[in-house]
Amino acid sequence: MEFKRPKIALIGGGQIGGVLAQLAAQRNLGDVVMFDIVENLPQGKTLDIAEASRIDRFDVSLSGANDYKDIEGAGVVIVTAGVPRKPGMSRDDLLGTNSKIIKGVAENIKKYAPDAYVIVISNPLDAMVTLMREVTGFPAGRVFGQAGVLDSSRFASFIAWELGVSVKDVNALVLGGHGDTMVPLVRYANVAGVPVMEMLERKYKDPAKAKEVMDAIVARTADAGGEVVRLLKTGSAFYSPASAAIQMAEAVIKDEKRILPVCARLDGEFGVNGYYVGVPAVIGGKGVEKIVELSLNETEQAMFDKSVNSVKTLVDDMKRLGLL
Repeated sequence: MEFKRPKIALIGGGQIGGVLAQLAAQRNLGDVVMFDIVENLPQGKTLDIAEASRIDRFDVSLSGANDYKDIEGAGVVIVTAGVPRKPGMSRDDLLGTNSKIIKGVAENIKKYAPDAYVIVISNPLDAMVTLMREVTGFPAGRVFGQAGVLDSSRFASFIAWELGVSVKDVNALVLGGHGDTMVPLVRYANVAGVPVMEMLERKYKDPAKAKEVMDAIVARTADAGGEVVRLLKTGSAFYSPASAAIQMAEAVIKDEKRILPVCARLDGEFGVNGYYVGVPAVIGGKGVEKIVELSLNETEQAMFDKSVNSVKTLVDDMKRLGLL
């Protein structure tokens, strides 16, 4: 039997799509096809990346497409399609426009890649993952969203910069919806096992000051996407979301059993039933293989519940608008 490399389909040839294609190729994860409705755009981007194959030492094939039929047989589909945020907009402001786009994308994934694992990046994330799963009808473990990996990386980065340590040694976790109500878990954050708050208290020799600094880090984490939007003025983050999604795709393709914070469907875990929310999960060859529950104190649980309620509101809005 002839061995075939995995096929990765990227839906959307914008900024994130371009970085996704480059990262997937550089890591030799599989053959890449980039779909976009703009004629010649995905063909041009993938050709540009492919021409660096000798330099970046990869042998996978890259191609662009304007017909959904070309994603046929994809094992992993990463969806970035939709309108990006502009200054002053929240992720939730994109609900109406992107719901219509994602519905069309989902219908075509169901038609041409019925066995694929689907990773959604489009905003508002939790609502779009919900819609993707509803339209495709795929098992819940095969449809999940990229949010927590990125949010946790941002949280860890801000901690590392504040403490002057390598981000490689920082362990940080963000739960909840991908929005202003996300829940960075301060109590679990550590540097090589040492609690971050303990390190901050030693640095400032003042528990109150340490808390003030951490509160600022938590606030910056929740606003991190908006901070990038305000600086760019004409777009939203694309390097970091692409890196986060590729880490998730690699965990599936290589059956790594990574514990990653992703937007996954909860059926009783964390006290939530029937909603997609950001939680830690084992990601492997079967997609979301297991939700990893952890104990939350009263304050953390209240923050998580508030975040879940925001997700529920978005889902209810989609139903009210006839989008779900």
